[in-house]
Amino acid sequence: MAAAAAALGREGGEDAFRRLFRFYRRRDASELRGVLDFSAPGGQVFRSHLSISSVSDQDASRAGLQPVSRWKAYGLNGYPGFIFIRNPFLPGCQRHWVKQCLKLYTQKPNVCNLDLHMAPEKTIDLWGQSKEQLRRKGSSKCEPRSLLEKLRWVTLGYHYNWDTKKYTPNHHTPFPSDLAFLSEQVAAACGFQGFQAQAGILNYYHFDSSLGIHVDESELDHSRPLLSFSFGQSSIFLLGGLKREEAPTAMFMHSGDIMVMSGFSRLLHHAVPRVLPNPEGTALPSCLDQALPSDLPAGSVIEQSSEEDWQVCAKYLQSSRINMTIRQVLAEGQNFPEESGTDLKGQAPSEDGYHQENGRAKRHKANTDS
Repeated sequence: MAAAAAALGREGGEDAFRRLFRFYRRRDASELRGVLDFSAPGGQVFRSHLSISSVSDQDASRAGLQPVSRWKAYGLNGYPGFIFIRNPFLPGCQRHWVKQCLKLYTQKPNVCNLDLHMAPEKTIDLWGQSKEQLRRKGSSKCEPRSLLEKLRWVTLGYHYNWDTKKYTPNHHTPFPSDLAFLSEQVAAACGFQGFQAQAGILNYYHFDSSLGIHVDESELDHSRPLLSFSFGQSSIFLLGGLKREEAPTAMFMHSGDIMVMSGFSRLLHHAVPRVLPNPEGTALPSCLDQALPSDLPAGSVIEQSSEEDWQVCAKYLQSSRINMTIRQVLAEGQNFPEESGTDLKGQAPSEDGYHQENGRAKRHKANTDS
């Protein structure tokens, strides 16, 4: 399978990334033996050295993470600056971030795809409008989707403009403090002390969703890493080169996994061609089975969830994946250029912002009708 995919990528020499994107999107899950799995690393994979002394065990615990000395972090030959961390979360702590992504971060003043074509009063409380419908939901595909199931993206902090591909100083809301703390600990462990979480794009995927080929280059400071957190069902992630003519490497991302793209790898093409059921064959990955312990450490940013709230989250995740990408937009002391001050918020995303469903590319603003 790996050899066939590589040959396909080389064929014709033009846009090898697009051909492999289509290849992996169409493959049956049982035919994906060539996809790199960090649970059984080998070949081009090597262990990454982390900055263990940069994050105290107490701060890691406050963020819901294991001590950094226990993290399993890997790099890839040919991709300097890329770090893959296999689920470093403490038992039960993934549940906090799932709940935040569905219940808290979807609230105003944060921005979501539903704002593009719905009245403001309709998107104030997506959780409240969806939880009963999700709780009652069966397995029938004929049932109407709740607003949370129609959600495709949420932006935090400096709100990304999908049309201009820019951030602007006058389209900004406070960045969530708990997510900022988590991001700071992960960045510090990877050697990036002083990382500031200034913008976030949360993507919400279903089994029929994908994310098109793109480069995250809109941030004004490319010396700081891009952090990516995944929860729920698994996915295939494609990491390519500086040009789309370079064939990408395919890898699995499972619930709790973290990717860090920095240095040379910070500006590489990447995509998510498909979402897959978790490989354990259960409705949810086993790492989501455990509830939070009752004795959270002092100063923890992790909050207890009610069983009622978690049941709503669990129902959602049975067919979905959530990904949080966190960025530092500006270097310390850096300002936006004057010409970027125009606020064009609420535009539809460009081609690189596409989700795809059922093999067809759709703009985010149309996804709520699917």
